[in-house]
Amino acid sequence: MERITMQWEVVIGLENHVQLTTQSKIFSGSSIRFGAEPNTQASPVDLALPGVLPVLNRGAVERAIRFGLAVGAKIAPQSVFARKNYFYPDLPKGYQISQMDDPVVQGGTISFAYEKDGKLETKTVNLTRAHLEEDAGKSLHEDYAGMSGIDLNRAGTPLLEIVSEPEMRSANEAVAYAKALHSLVMWLGVCDGNMQEGSFRCDVNVSVRPVGQKEFGTRCEIKNLNSFRFMEEAIHYEVRRQIELIEDGGKVIQATRLWDPDRKETRSMRTKEDAQDYRYFPDPDLPPLVIGQEWIDRVQADMPELPGALRARFTGEYGLPEYDALVLTSSKAMATYYEAVVAKAGKENAKAAANWMMGDVSSTLNREAVELADAPVSAAQLALLIKRIADGTISNKAAKEVFAAMWETKSADEALADTVIDQKGLKQISDTGALEAIVDEVLAANAKSVEQYRAGKEAAINALIGQAMKASKGKANPAQVTELLKQKLAG
Repeated sequence: MERITMQWEVVIGLENHVQLTTQSKIFSGSSIRFGAEPNTQASPVDLALPGVLPVLNRGAVERAIRFGLAVGAKIAPQSVFARKNYFYPDLPKGYQISQMDDPVVQGGTISFAYEKDGKLETKTVNLTRAHLEEDAGKSLHEDYAGMSGIDLNRAGTPLLEIVSEPEMRSANEAVAYAKALHSLVMWLGVCDGNMQEGSFRCDVNVSVRPVGQKEFGTRCEIKNLNSFRFMEEAIHYEVRRQIELIEDGGKVIQATRLWDPDRKETRSMRTKEDAQDYRYFPDPDLPPLVIGQEWIDRVQADMPELPGALRARFTGEYGLPEYDALVLTSSKAMATYYEAVVAKAGKENAKAAANWMMGDVSSTLNREAVELADAPVSAAQLALLIKRIADGTISNKAAKEVFAAMWETKSADEALADTVIDQKGLKQISDTGALEAIVDEVLAANAKSVEQYRAGKEAAINALIGQAMKASKGKANPAQVTELLKQKLAG
Protein backbone atom coordinates (compact mmCIF):
# COMPACT_ATOMS: atom_id res chain seq x y z
CA MET A 1 0.00 0.00 0.00
CA GLU A 2 2.09 2.92 -1.24
CA ARG A 3 0.40 5.06 -3.88
CA ILE A 4 -1.80 7.96 -2.73
CA THR A 5 -2.31 10.72 -5.26
CA MET A 6 -5.35 12.78 -4.15
CA GLN A 7 -5.90 14.95 -1.09
CA TRP A 8 -8.24 13.09 1.23
CA GLU A 9 -9.98 13.90 4.48
CA VAL A 10 -10.49 11.20 7.10
CA VAL A 11 -13.81 11.03 8.97
CA ILE A 12 -13.99 9.02 12.19
CA GLY A 13 -16.75 8.32 14.70
CA LEU A 14 -16.57 6.00 17.71
CA GLU A 15 -18.96 3.65 19.45
CA ASN A 16 -17.68 2.59 22.85
CA HIS A 17 -19.14 -0.29 24.82
CA VAL A 18 -18.62 0.44 28.50
CA GLN A 19 -19.28 -2.37 30.97
CA LEU A 20 -20.96 -0.91 34.05
CA THR A 21 -19.68 -1.59 37.56
CA THR A 22 -22.80 -3.25 38.94
CA GLN A 23 -22.57 -6.51 40.85
CA SER A 24 -25.24 -8.22 38.76
CA LYS A 25 -26.54 -8.23 35.20
CA ILE A 26 -28.80 -5.61 33.73
CA PHE A 27 -31.99 -7.71 33.71
CA SER A 28 -31.22 -10.53 36.16
CA GLY A 29 -29.49 -11.20 39.46
CA SER A 30 -26.68 -13.23 37.90
CA SER A 31 -23.12 -12.29 38.79
CA ILE A 32 -20.87 -10.55 36.27
CA ARG A 33 -17.64 -11.68 37.95
CA PHE A 34 -14.86 -12.07 35.39
CA GLY A 35 -13.06 -15.39 35.02
CA ALA A 36 -15.81 -17.77 36.18
CA GLU A 37 -16.07 -21.21 34.60
CA PRO A 38 -17.97 -21.06 31.27
CA ASN A 39 -21.76 -21.04 31.50
CA THR A 40 -21.90 -20.88 35.30
CA GLN A 41 -23.34 -17.33 35.39
CA ALA A 42 -26.21 -17.54 32.90
CA SER A 43 -29.64 -17.66 34.49
CA PRO A 44 -33.00 -18.53 32.88
CA VAL A 45 -33.63 -14.78 32.54
CA ASP A 46 -30.38 -14.30 30.61
CA LEU A 47 -31.45 -17.15 28.30
CA ALA A 48 -35.05 -15.87 27.95
CA LEU A 49 -36.48 -19.25 28.84
CA PRO A 50 -40.31 -19.52 28.82
CA GLY A 51 -42.03 -18.00 31.85
CA VAL A 52 -39.24 -15.63 32.91
CA LEU A 53 -39.31 -11.84 32.88
CA PRO A 54 -36.46 -9.28 32.86
CA VAL A 55 -36.20 -6.77 35.71
CA LEU A 56 -34.11 -3.62 35.11
CA ASN A 57 -31.05 -3.11 37.34
CA ARG A 58 -31.42 0.27 39.09
CA GLY A 59 -27.66 0.57 39.54
CA ALA A 60 -27.10 0.41 35.79
CA VAL A 61 -29.54 3.29 35.27
CA GLU A 62 -27.86 5.41 37.93
CA ARG A 63 -24.47 4.90 36.27
CA ALA A 64 -25.94 6.01 32.95
CA ILE A 65 -27.38 9.13 34.61
CA ARG A 66 -24.01 9.85 36.21
CA PHE A 67 -22.25 9.65 32.85
CA GLY A 68 -24.90 11.85 31.20
CA LEU A 69 -24.51 14.55 33.85
CA ALA A 70 -20.72 14.47 33.50
CA VAL A 71 -20.83 15.15 29.74
CA GLY A 72 -23.60 17.78 29.93
CA ALA A 73 -26.18 15.60 28.17
CA LYS A 74 -29.94 15.53 28.43
CA ILE A 75 -31.25 12.73 30.63
CA ALA A 76 -34.40 11.47 28.94
CA PRO A 77 -37.38 11.70 31.31
CA GLN A 78 -38.73 8.58 29.58
CA SER A 79 -36.78 6.07 27.52
CA VAL A 80 -37.73 2.77 25.95
CA PHE A 81 -36.06 -0.62 25.70
CA ALA A 82 -36.32 -2.43 22.40
CA ARG A 83 -35.53 -5.86 21.03
CA LYS A 84 -32.74 -5.85 18.45
CA ASN A 85 -33.30 -9.01 16.47
CA TYR A 86 -30.49 -10.97 14.86
CA PHE A 87 -29.13 -14.49 14.98
CA TYR A 88 -25.69 -15.28 16.29
CA PRO A 89 -24.61 -18.38 18.22
CA ASP A 90 -23.61 -16.44 21.34
CA LEU A 91 -26.90 -14.49 21.47
CA PRO A 92 -29.05 -16.95 23.41
CA LYS A 93 -32.39 -15.17 23.05
CA GLY A 94 -32.11 -14.49 19.33
CA TYR A 95 -32.40 -10.79 20.18
CA GLN A 96 -30.56 -8.23 22.28
CA ILE A 97 -32.37 -5.87 24.64
CA SER A 98 -31.12 -2.38 23.77
CA GLN A 99 -32.44 1.15 23.17
CA MET A 100 -33.13 2.60 19.74
CA ASP A 101 -35.43 5.61 19.40
CA ASP A 102 -35.37 6.85 23.00
CA PRO A 103 -31.91 6.46 24.59
CA VAL A 104 -31.45 7.36 28.25
CA VAL A 105 -28.60 9.83 27.52
CA GLN A 106 -28.97 12.27 24.63
CA GLY A 107 -26.22 14.61 23.40
CA GLY A 108 -23.30 15.81 25.48
CA THR A 109 -19.64 16.51 24.70
CA ILE A 110 -16.19 15.09 25.40
CA SER A 111 -13.26 17.53 25.48
CA PHE A 112 -9.67 16.34 25.27
CA ALA A 113 -6.13 17.40 24.43
CA TYR A 114 -3.78 15.81 21.93
CA GLU A 115 -0.47 16.53 20.27
CA LYS A 116 -0.46 17.86 16.71
CA ASP A 117 2.73 18.90 14.95
CA GLY A 118 4.54 19.01 18.27
CA LYS A 119 1.96 21.30 19.89
CA LEU A 120 -0.78 20.59 22.40
CA GLU A 121 -4.21 21.04 20.79
CA THR A 122 -7.65 20.82 22.39
CA LYS A 123 -10.80 19.53 20.76
CA THR A 124 -14.42 18.96 21.74
CA VAL A 125 -16.40 16.13 20.15
CA ASN A 126 -20.19 16.01 20.33
CA LEU A 127 -21.91 12.84 21.47
CA THR A 128 -24.97 11.55 19.68
CA ARG A 129 -26.25 9.40 22.51
CA ALA A 130 -25.47 6.84 25.18
CA HIS A 131 -27.87 3.98 25.65
CA LEU A 132 -28.23 1.02 27.97
CA GLU A 133 -28.13 -2.52 26.62
CA GLU A 134 -27.13 -6.06 27.49
CA ASP A 135 -24.01 -7.81 26.25
CA ALA A 136 -24.04 -11.04 24.27
CA GLY A 137 -22.16 -14.21 25.17
CA LYS A 138 -18.77 -15.17 23.78
CA SER A 139 -17.78 -17.59 21.04
CA LEU A 140 -14.63 -19.60 21.82
CA HIS A 141 -12.74 -20.56 18.68
CA GLU A 142 -9.31 -21.48 20.01
CA ASP A 143 -9.98 -24.10 22.67
CA TYR A 144 -11.66 -26.77 20.59
CA ALA A 145 -10.24 -28.57 17.55
CA GLY A 146 -12.50 -28.17 14.53
CA MET A 147 -15.37 -26.57 16.44
CA SER A 148 -16.37 -23.55 18.49
CA GLY A 149 -17.60 -23.32 22.05
CA ILE A 150 -20.13 -20.89 23.49
CA ASP A 151 -19.73 -19.23 26.91
CA LEU A 152 -22.88 -17.39 27.98
CA ASN A 153 -21.49 -15.89 31.18
CA ARG A 154 -21.35 -12.41 29.58
CA ALA A 155 -24.92 -12.63 28.27
CA GLY A 156 -26.90 -9.92 30.04
CA THR A 157 -23.86 -7.98 31.32
CA PRO A 158 -24.85 -4.29 31.58
CA LEU A 159 -23.36 -2.00 28.94
CA LEU A 160 -23.57 1.70 28.20
CA GLU A 161 -22.93 2.22 24.50
CA ILE A 162 -21.55 5.73 23.94
CA VAL A 163 -21.81 7.00 20.36
CA SER A 164 -19.90 10.04 19.10
CA GLU A 165 -20.62 12.23 16.12
CA PRO A 166 -18.21 11.63 13.18
CA GLU A 167 -16.10 14.67 14.09
CA MET A 168 -12.59 13.25 14.39
CA ARG A 169 -10.20 13.71 11.49
CA SER A 170 -7.17 11.56 12.36
CA ALA A 171 -6.13 8.44 14.23
CA ASN A 172 -4.38 10.73 16.71
CA GLU A 173 -7.63 12.54 17.53
CA ALA A 174 -9.61 9.29 17.77
CA VAL A 175 -7.15 7.71 20.19
CA ALA A 176 -7.03 10.87 22.32
CA TYR A 177 -10.85 10.93 22.44
CA ALA A 178 -10.99 7.25 23.42
CA LYS A 179 -8.39 7.78 26.15
CA ALA A 180 -10.30 10.78 27.52
CA LEU A 181 -13.54 8.78 27.56
CA HIS A 182 -11.79 5.82 29.18
CA SER A 183 -10.38 8.09 31.89
CA LEU A 184 -13.78 9.75 32.47
CA VAL A 185 -15.81 6.55 32.96
CA MET A 186 -13.18 5.29 35.41
CA TRP A 187 -13.13 8.69 37.17
CA LEU A 188 -16.91 8.48 37.60
CA GLY A 189 -16.72 4.90 38.86
CA VAL A 190 -19.17 3.68 36.22
CA CYS A 191 -16.60 1.32 34.60
CA ASP A 192 -13.39 -0.35 35.80
CA GLY A 193 -11.78 0.39 32.41
CA ASN A 194 -10.13 -3.04 32.09
CA MET A 195 -9.66 -3.36 28.34
CA GLN A 196 -8.09 -6.81 28.53
CA GLU A 197 -11.24 -8.17 30.18
CA GLY A 198 -13.51 -6.42 27.68
CA SER A 199 -14.83 -3.77 30.08
CA PHE A 200 -14.07 -0.96 27.61
CA ARG A 201 -14.30 -1.82 23.90
CA CYS A 202 -14.04 0.45 20.89
CA ASP A 203 -15.81 0.20 17.55
CA VAL A 204 -14.35 2.69 15.08
CA ASN A 205 -16.26 3.94 12.02
CA VAL A 206 -13.85 5.12 9.32
CA SER A 207 -14.54 6.76 5.96
CA VAL A 208 -12.63 9.03 3.60
CA ARG A 209 -13.70 11.80 1.24
CA PRO A 210 -11.90 14.22 -1.07
CA VAL A 211 -10.88 17.42 0.69
CA GLY A 212 -13.67 19.97 0.27
CA GLN A 213 -16.46 17.44 -0.27
CA LYS A 214 -19.38 17.81 2.16
CA GLU A 215 -20.93 14.38 1.72
CA PHE A 216 -19.50 11.56 3.80
CA GLY A 217 -17.85 8.61 2.11
CA THR A 218 -18.95 5.02 2.69
CA ARG A 219 -17.90 3.95 6.16
CA CYS A 220 -16.51 0.71 7.49
CA GLU A 221 -16.71 -0.24 11.15
CA ILE A 222 -13.68 -1.82 12.82
CA LYS A 223 -15.15 -3.90 15.62
CA ASN A 224 -14.07 -4.72 19.18
CA LEU A 225 -10.72 -2.98 19.48
CA ASN A 226 -9.42 -3.52 23.00
CA SER A 227 -6.21 -1.49 23.00
CA PHE A 228 -5.37 2.06 22.01
CA ARG A 229 -2.35 0.87 20.04
CA PHE A 230 -4.49 -1.52 18.00
CA MET A 231 -6.98 1.29 17.41
CA GLU A 232 -4.30 3.59 16.01
CA GLU A 233 -2.82 0.87 13.79
CA ALA A 234 -6.24 -0.23 12.55
CA ILE A 235 -7.32 3.31 11.60
CA HIS A 236 -4.08 3.99 9.71
CA TYR A 237 -4.44 0.74 7.78
CA GLU A 238 -8.13 1.20 7.01
CA VAL A 239 -7.63 4.77 5.79
CA ARG A 240 -4.93 3.68 3.35
CA ARG A 241 -6.99 0.67 2.25
CA GLN A 242 -10.02 2.82 1.40
CA ILE A 243 -8.01 5.53 -0.36
CA GLU A 244 -6.10 3.09 -2.53
CA LEU A 245 -9.26 1.13 -3.30
CA ILE A 246 -11.02 4.29 -4.54
CA GLU A 247 -7.98 5.56 -6.46
CA ASP A 248 -7.71 2.19 -8.20
CA GLY A 249 -11.27 2.58 -9.46
CA GLY A 250 -12.92 0.43 -6.79
CA LYS A 251 -15.72 1.19 -4.39
CA VAL A 252 -15.81 0.97 -0.60
CA ILE A 253 -18.51 -1.44 0.58
CA GLN A 254 -20.13 -0.66 3.93
CA ALA A 255 -19.03 -3.51 6.16
CA THR A 256 -17.98 -4.60 9.62
CA ARG A 257 -14.29 -5.44 9.77
CA LEU A 258 -11.97 -6.95 12.35
CA TRP A 259 -8.39 -5.96 13.11
CA ASP A 260 -5.81 -8.71 12.83
CA PRO A 261 -2.90 -7.57 15.07
CA ASP A 262 -0.61 -10.33 13.81
CA ARG A 263 -1.02 -9.52 10.10
CA LYS A 264 -1.50 -5.78 10.79
CA GLU A 265 -4.60 -5.54 8.59
CA THR A 266 -8.36 -5.25 8.78
CA ARG A 267 -10.44 -8.02 7.25
CA SER A 268 -14.11 -8.17 6.41
CA MET A 269 -16.40 -9.83 8.93
CA ARG A 270 -19.81 -9.18 7.38
CA THR A 271 -21.68 -6.64 5.28
CA LYS A 272 -22.76 -3.83 7.56
CA GLU A 273 -26.38 -3.94 8.64
CA ASP A 274 -28.59 -0.88 8.99
CA ALA A 275 -31.14 -0.32 11.75
CA GLN A 276 -34.01 -1.75 9.69
CA ASP A 277 -32.16 -5.04 9.33
CA TYR A 278 -32.48 -5.59 13.06
CA ARG A 279 -36.29 -5.19 13.10
CA TYR A 280 -36.32 -3.15 16.31
CA PHE A 281 -39.55 -3.08 18.28
CA PRO A 282 -40.34 -2.11 21.90
CA ASP A 283 -39.71 -4.96 24.32
CA PRO A 284 -43.18 -6.05 25.54
CA ASP A 285 -41.74 -7.31 28.85
CA LEU A 286 -40.22 -4.00 29.92
CA PRO A 287 -42.20 -0.80 30.67
CA PRO A 288 -40.75 2.59 29.69
CA LEU A 289 -37.90 3.75 31.94
CA VAL A 290 -39.10 6.89 33.74
CA ILE A 291 -36.43 9.11 35.34
CA GLY A 292 -37.73 11.96 37.50
CA GLN A 293 -35.82 15.13 38.38
CA GLU A 294 -35.57 14.00 42.00
CA TRP A 295 -33.61 10.91 40.91
CA ILE A 296 -31.31 13.03 38.73
CA ASP A 297 -30.73 15.46 41.64
CA ARG A 298 -29.74 12.60 43.96
CA VAL A 299 -27.18 11.33 41.45
CA GLN A 300 -25.90 14.89 40.89
CA ALA A 301 -25.38 15.37 44.62
CA ASP A 302 -23.16 12.28 44.70
CA MET A 303 -20.99 13.29 41.71
CA PRO A 304 -17.22 13.64 42.20
CA GLU A 305 -15.35 16.78 41.16
CA LEU A 306 -14.92 16.38 37.40
CA PRO A 307 -11.58 16.61 35.54
CA GLY A 308 -12.41 19.95 33.90
CA ALA A 309 -13.27 21.61 37.20
CA LEU A 310 -10.20 20.08 38.83
CA ARG A 311 -7.93 21.39 36.04
CA ALA A 312 -9.32 24.89 36.55
CA ARG A 313 -8.69 24.60 40.28
CA PHE A 314 -5.14 23.34 39.81
CA THR A 315 -4.26 26.26 37.54
CA GLY A 316 -6.05 28.81 39.74
CA GLU A 317 -5.24 27.58 43.25
CA TYR A 318 -1.80 26.10 42.63
CA GLY A 319 -0.66 28.28 39.73
CA LEU A 320 0.12 25.30 37.53
CA PRO A 321 0.50 25.63 33.75
CA GLU A 322 -2.38 24.22 31.66
CA TYR A 323 -0.24 21.32 30.49
CA ASP A 324 0.64 20.24 34.04
CA ALA A 325 -2.99 20.41 35.12
CA LEU A 326 -4.01 18.35 32.08
CA VAL A 327 -1.50 15.58 32.84
CA LEU A 328 -2.27 15.52 36.57
CA THR A 329 -6.01 15.10 35.92
CA SER A 330 -5.55 12.36 33.32
CA SER A 331 -6.70 9.89 35.97
CA LYS A 332 -8.47 10.19 39.28
CA ALA A 333 -5.70 8.22 41.00
CA MET A 334 -3.04 10.69 39.83
CA ALA A 335 -5.09 13.75 40.77
CA THR A 336 -5.84 12.35 44.24
CA TYR A 337 -2.19 11.43 44.86
CA TYR A 338 -1.01 14.85 43.69
CA GLU A 339 -3.41 16.70 46.00
CA ALA A 340 -2.26 14.53 48.90
CA VAL A 341 1.38 15.46 48.15
CA VAL A 342 0.58 19.19 48.03
CA ALA A 343 -1.44 18.96 51.26
CA LYS A 344 1.71 17.72 53.05
CA ALA A 345 4.38 19.65 51.11
CA GLY A 346 2.52 22.98 51.04
CA LYS A 347 1.13 25.02 48.16
CA GLU A 348 4.48 26.77 47.76
CA ASN A 349 5.81 23.43 46.51
CA ALA A 350 2.87 22.70 44.19
CA LYS A 351 4.92 23.12 41.00
CA ALA A 352 7.76 20.99 42.36
CA ALA A 353 5.23 18.29 43.26
CA ALA A 354 3.82 18.44 39.71
CA ASN A 355 7.31 18.06 38.26
CA TRP A 356 7.96 14.99 40.40
CA MET A 357 4.60 13.45 39.49
CA MET A 358 5.14 13.97 35.76
CA GLY A 359 8.82 13.01 35.96
CA ASP A 360 10.34 10.45 38.30
CA VAL A 361 7.06 9.07 39.66
CA SER A 362 5.46 8.48 36.25
CA SER A 363 8.62 7.12 34.63
CA THR A 364 9.20 4.70 37.50
CA LEU A 365 5.59 3.51 37.40
CA ASN A 366 5.89 2.88 33.67
CA ARG A 367 9.24 1.12 33.97
CA GLU A 368 8.08 -1.11 36.82
CA ALA A 369 4.59 -1.65 35.30
CA VAL A 370 2.99 -0.62 38.60
CA GLU A 371 -0.29 1.21 39.14
CA LEU A 372 -0.12 4.40 41.21
CA ALA A 373 -2.35 2.83 43.85
CA ASP A 374 0.34 0.18 44.38
CA ALA A 375 3.33 2.56 44.37
CA PRO A 376 5.68 1.83 47.31
CA VAL A 377 6.31 5.55 47.85
CA SER A 378 3.32 7.21 49.50
CA ALA A 379 2.16 10.77 48.93
CA ALA A 380 3.33 11.75 52.43
CA GLN A 381 6.79 10.26 51.80
CA LEU A 382 7.17 12.09 48.49
CA ALA A 383 6.01 15.33 50.13
CA LEU A 384 8.78 15.12 52.75
CA LEU A 385 11.37 14.50 50.04
CA ILE A 386 10.17 17.61 48.18
CA LYS A 387 10.36 19.65 51.39
CA ARG A 388 13.96 18.51 51.93
CA ILE A 389 14.87 19.84 48.49
CA ALA A 390 13.09 23.12 49.20
CA ASP A 391 14.80 23.68 52.56
CA GLY A 392 18.23 22.94 51.10
CA THR A 393 18.85 19.69 52.97
CA ILE A 394 19.59 17.86 49.70
CA SER A 395 20.15 18.78 46.08
CA ASN A 396 17.83 17.84 43.22
CA LYS A 397 20.42 15.34 42.02
CA ALA A 398 20.67 13.70 45.43
CA ALA A 399 16.87 13.66 45.70
CA LYS A 400 16.67 11.32 42.69
CA GLU A 401 18.97 8.89 44.48
CA VAL A 402 16.85 9.17 47.63
CA PHE A 403 13.63 8.56 45.68
CA ALA A 404 15.07 5.42 44.06
CA ALA A 405 16.12 4.10 47.46
CA MET A 406 12.70 4.88 48.95
CA TRP A 407 11.05 2.96 46.10
CA GLU A 408 13.23 -0.08 46.75
CA THR A 409 12.89 0.08 50.54
CA LYS A 410 9.07 -0.23 50.45
CA SER A 411 8.70 1.13 53.98
CA ALA A 412 5.56 2.75 55.37
CA ASP A 413 7.60 5.18 57.50
CA GLU A 414 6.52 8.72 56.60
CA ALA A 415 10.01 9.99 57.56
CA LEU A 416 11.68 7.54 55.17
CA ALA A 417 13.31 10.35 53.16
CA ASP A 418 15.19 11.60 56.23
CA THR A 419 16.32 8.07 57.07
CA VAL A 420 17.69 7.48 53.56
CA ILE A 421 19.40 10.90 53.49
CA ASP A 422 21.19 10.12 56.77
CA GLN A 423 22.11 6.57 55.78
CA LYS A 424 23.60 7.67 52.47
CA GLY A 425 25.22 10.84 53.82
CA LEU A 426 23.53 13.04 51.21
CA LYS A 427 22.95 16.18 53.26
CA GLN A 428 24.17 19.33 51.53
CA ILE A 429 26.86 21.44 53.11
CA SER A 430 25.06 24.66 53.94
CA ASP A 431 27.39 25.89 56.67
CA THR A 432 28.71 29.24 55.44
CA GLY A 433 32.13 28.81 57.04
CA ALA A 434 32.72 25.41 55.46
CA LEU A 435 31.52 26.65 52.06
CA GLU A 436 33.74 29.75 52.25
CA ALA A 437 36.81 27.58 52.79
CA ILE A 438 35.93 25.49 49.70
CA VAL A 439 35.25 28.60 47.59
CA ASP A 440 38.55 30.21 48.64
CA GLU A 441 40.47 27.08 47.62
CA VAL A 442 38.69 26.96 44.24
CA LEU A 443 39.41 30.64 43.53
CA ALA A 444 43.07 30.22 44.40
CA ALA A 445 43.43 27.15 42.19
CA ASN A 446 41.58 28.56 39.15
CA ALA A 447 43.12 31.97 38.47
CA LYS A 448 42.35 31.78 34.73
CA SER A 449 38.60 31.35 35.26
CA VAL A 450 38.65 34.15 37.82
CA GLU A 451 40.38 36.44 35.34
CA GLN A 452 37.90 35.54 32.56
CA TYR A 453 34.90 36.25 34.79
CA ARG A 454 36.26 39.61 35.91
CA ALA A 455 36.97 40.45 32.26
CA GLY A 456 33.25 40.14 31.53
CA LYS A 457 32.89 36.47 30.58
CA GLU A 458 30.06 35.60 32.99
CA ALA A 459 29.88 31.98 31.83
CA ALA A 460 33.29 31.41 33.44
CA ILE A 461 31.60 31.19 36.82
CA ASN A 462 30.10 27.84 35.81
CA ALA A 463 33.55 26.25 35.78
CA LEU A 464 34.19 27.60 39.26
CA ILE A 465 30.85 26.28 40.54
CA GLY A 466 31.68 22.89 39.06
CA GLN A 467 35.07 22.84 40.81
CA ALA A 468 33.44 23.76 44.13
CA MET A 469 30.88 20.98 43.78
CA LYS A 470 33.67 18.55 42.91
CA ALA A 471 35.71 19.62 45.93
CA SER A 472 32.68 19.05 48.21
CA LYS A 473 31.94 15.68 46.56
CA GLY A 474 28.61 17.05 45.39
CA LYS A 475 27.42 17.98 48.87
CA ALA A 476 27.76 21.77 48.68
CA ASN A 477 24.55 23.77 48.36
CA PRO A 478 24.80 25.04 44.74
CA ALA A 479 22.80 28.20 45.40
CA GLN A 480 25.01 29.20 48.32
CA VAL A 481 28.17 28.34 46.38
CA THR A 482 27.05 30.55 43.50
CA GLU A 483 26.22 33.44 45.81
CA LEU A 484 29.57 33.19 47.66
CA LEU A 485 31.52 33.06 44.39
CA LYS A 486 29.75 36.16 43.08
CA GLN A 487 30.43 38.03 46.30
CA LYS A 488 34.13 37.16 46.34
CA LEU A 489 34.61 37.75 42.60
CA ALA A 490 33.07 41.19 42.95
CA GLY A 491 35.48 42.12 45.72
